[in-house]
Amino acid sequence: MSSECEGKSSWPELVGAPGEVAVATIERENPLVNAIIVRPGTIITPDIRCDRVRVFVDANGNVDRVPIIQ
Repeated sequence: MSSECEGKSSWPELVGAPGEVAVATIERENPLVNAIIVRPGTIITPDIRCDRVRVFVDANGNVDRVPIIQ
């Protein structure tokens, strides 16, 4: 699905970065998306949207997997 979405769709370089920094970077690099932080244990919906990037963070608030459009 992300291949059908416009603009940059993944940010592997942000793994390990603070979540808030990742959100700002993602939204700056692709203004068509809203990046949201997802904390450990958060239940998420399985739908895929071209305007959303989930930023999964660890207990310390650092990105723990590659943020992608989903």
